[in-house]
Formats: sequence, C-alpha cells, structure tokens
Amino acid sequence: MNAVAPALNLAPLLDVQGVCKSFRKPDGDELVVLENVNLTLRPGEIVGLLGRSGSGKSTLLRVIAGLDEPSSGVVNYLGQSVSGPASGIAMVFQSFALFPWLTVLENVQLGLEALGVPEAEMRKRSLQAIDLIGLDGFESAYPRELSGGMRQRVGFARALVVHPNILLMDEPFSALDVLTAETLRTDFLDLWGEGQLPIKSVLLVTHNIEEAVQMCDRMLIFSTHPGRVISEIPVDLPQPRHAHDPRFRALIDRVYVEMTARPRGEPRTGARTERFAGTGIGTQLTHVSSNVLTGLLEAVHEAPYNGRADLPAIAEEQHLEVDDLFPAAEALQMLRFAEVEGGDIRLTEPGQEFARSETDERKRLFARHLITYVPLAAHIRRVLDERASHSAPRSRFIDELEDYMAEDAAEETLRTIISWGRYAECFAYDDNRQAFTLENPA
Repeated sequence: MNAVAPALNLAPLLDVQGVCKSFRKPDGDELVVLENVNLTLRPGEIVGLLGRSGSGKSTLLRVIAGLDEPSSGVVNYLGQSVSGPASGIAMVFQSFALFPWLTVLENVQLGLEALGVPEAEMRKRSLQAIDLIGLDGFESAYPRELSGGMRQRVGFARALVVHPNILLMDEPFSALDVLTAETLRTDFLDLWGEGQLPIKSVLLVTHNIEEAVQMCDRMLIFSTHPGRVISEIPVDLPQPRHAHDPRFRALIDRVYVEMTARPRGEPRTGARTERFAGTGIGTQLTHVSSNVLTGLLEAVHEAPYNGRADLPAIAEEQHLEVDDLFPAAEALQMLRFAEVEGGDIRLTEPGQEFARSETDERKRLFARHLITYVPLAAHIRRVLDERASHSAPRSRFIDELEDYMAEDAAEETLRTIISWGRYAECFAYDDNRQAFTLENPA
C-alpha cells in the first residue's frame, strides 16, 4: 500500500460537486457529456474513473485540471474553486504529448519554466524526476530516439517534476503494448507504495478493468450518453495484487456486472434503449464489424461455454478490451441474438441458430433481424423500396441523424448500418456516388 494511507477523516484534496458539461451542436441543441458528477479525492488514494469511450471521463479530467469550464457545478481544490489551470494539479496524457524538437531534459523542464523556477533548481529537480522514473542516461535523447514506453516515462517525469498534490492520468498506458504497459504500471505502483512519488493522490481514467482493479483504492463506474457516476466499488486488496487471486477476479466480475446492469425502469426487452423515443432512427450505434459479431457468437456457442459465457472470461480468451467487447455484446443484444445481464452473455435461440448455420443462412437470418430490430436499417430499406429509382443519397439519412446526435456520432452510426446492410445484403452502398441502392440485394 502507499506509504501515506488514505484517511477518511482527512479533508479532501478535491471535491467535485454536481458537475455538468454540455456542448452546443450545429443545430443549436445541446449535447450533454457529463451530468451531475460528484466525487472526492483524499490524500493517499488512487481513484479510478472506469467506463467506456464516450462516458465523459477525459472531459471530467480537463474540467478538474482547469483546462475547461463546467457548464454547471463546481470543482473545489484545497477548498478553493478551480477557475483555470490549478497549481498543484498535473496531468499525464494518453498520447505522449512531447515536443519532438526538445530533448528529454528540456521536455521535463517545461513545467518548471512556466513556474519561473531558477535554472539551477529547475535542472536539479528535472534530473531527479528523470532518474526516479527510470530514464537516467537519456537526458539528451530526443523523443524520436525513444520507445513508446520510454516516451510515456518522460510524460510522467514532466508531470511529477512540479511536485503536484494531485496527478491526473488520462489512460496513460493505453497506447503501449501489453508488456510495456504492465512494466510501467508495476514500476509506478512500486514507487507509489514506497512513498517516493512527490504526489499525494491520483485520479486515473481508464477503460481497462484489470488495470483499475490492480491500481486503485476505489473505482467509480461511469455510464455513457451522458456520463454520470452509477456505482462506486472499493478495492480493499493489499498491494501487490495478483490477477489470479480469486478476490481480484471477483472484483473484475463485479465491475462487469455494474457496467452491464440495466438502468432502473428500463424494460427487460433485450433491446438497446431508444435514445429518442418515437423517431425510429435515433439510436446511436457504435461501429462493430460483422466479422467481430460472428466471431463472438461462435466463441460463446462453442464449448466450454455452450451458449452462455462470463464476460470477463470471454474478454480474456478473445483478447477484447471493454471498448471492443461491450459494443459487440450490445449489438448482438439489439439484434436479439444474445442477452447481456449480470456480467454474462447468453445466446438466444436465433443466436444459437446463427452460430450453427452456413454462410448463406447466416446472412438471411442477420438480414431478417437487422430489418426487424434496427429502426434505421428498416427506414433505409423502406425509402429504397418506395422510390422508383431504388436509390437515395447518403446526405438524406445523415441529415436526419444529425437532428438527433452529434456529427461524429451520426457518421459512425451510418457507417455501422452500411457495414451491416452490406453483410446482410439488405441494400448496397456506392461510396463514389455517396448513395444507397438496391442494385446488389436479391
């Protein structure tokens, strides 16, 4: 554990109260990214913000760091409202964010230069931070000469050199390969546990469930669209933690259960909740290829799962991250090929039939479910059937979608429908003409 254990009776370093964040869309409506977020961070603890992409976690970090303003609510740091970049709060980014024309030493010194630290003190502290993070000897190297792991160590050193009270980490290991990320996580936890890091607390954004359980004292689970805290899970395992410890695995299972739980009041239909009831096309879709959907159906259907699988187990077996597994599972649920609940995925009878069938029958089954259960696909097919030319421009549908969601979400939703429609042979899409047609389907 950290040399400075978290104490519940200590005043929080950070207190976030009722923070909301929204952005104005081109049509004038507001896109709500964060809704009524509350959290505290006390000395001596690592708190994880865990959720899928689109849950507003990185946006929240920017608000806490004073790099962005909340639409409402307040962020208090050491009892004072944050109204701009706060001294004592530093951030490590997912991208290494280094200046390629500066050496390791010069990149690390940047934060101290901004604070006006005398040159001799600045050099001394920077060299100490470089040595602490394991880059002694690379002071004169440029970022292009370093591996990804070494570049991220420079990012850590640059954040630590200012001796912040709070270190914000925005998915700092996600751009690294598995072995490099594990090494850097372990080194960080060793330094934290030995009290060598010049920080008091850490706020970690991640979508890697094992990473959160390995590193954090508490995990806050975020929903999406909009992002809000839906659950808090304490982690009372001593460090170092081991992935094969039954208690470790039990916590991972609990996170999956919380992240797949239906919101209160949502009907148990197996379908994804329509975000804009009554429009028929307003459900925002995450792009998942038909190959991924087919592979997941086959994996759950086969032994040892035989139609029902524990999500953590299937994620580990198929090497799927949360942002890959959950959209695929939700797509299968929307198509009525599977049901997801309690951290498990269970194939329905049509899902079992799909997994047993040959390619042509799979396509026919997928087409039937796509048109029946995905309103946007049915809408496109209906428009094509009704027109004498059996064609319609892409702009006709993207404009409709942008009435209900942000531009990038509309683009991804339509890209998903194009991919699924092509696989099912429900309709064709000509990218040169930017048009949907019925030329290829039977």
